[in-house]
Amino acid sequence: MAKKSTSPAGVKILARNKKAFFDYHIEDRFEAGVALLGSEVKSIRAGKISLVEAFAKFTPEGNLHLCNCHVAEYPWANRNNHEPLRPRQLLLSRRELGKLSQAITLAGATVIPLAVYLKEGRIKVEIGVAKGKKLYDKRESLKLKTSQRELERDLH
Repeated sequence: MAKKSTSPAGVKILARNKKAFFDYHIEDRFEAGVALLGSEVKSIRAGKISLVEAFAKFTPEGNLHLCNCHVAEYPWANRNNHEPLRPRQLLLSRRELGKLSQAITLAGATVIPLAVYLKEGRIKVEIGVAKGKKLYDKRESLKLKTSQRELERDLH
């Protein structure tokens, strides 16, 4: 029997937020679980998720929710389907929630999702504490990227 393609740590990446690394400096990373409905799990496993405009914010109760994350409706869930843009609760320990709230209030950072992946059969979200890049920082990262690409081309 053939195994599914996974990374060495047994993690299968379902979606990445590539634009996050271009627009933000990622200072710290956390792994969070997500409270999902059944139709959302099926849709995410099929790769029907978009993290482009997504961010995380705290509720007045102190919970962290993932907002603006689009999970497409599952076609076979009929009337039991989910709302595509509903806020989803992120599951973190109290210590991690404290670190995140402190980073947001003191440093003026934001929390954004970096990747969604399967780990031991469960859907996890990698979130990052991020600060926005200035325009000249973005230009610098583009220059680095093109120079790396040229080096790779010259070596091969």
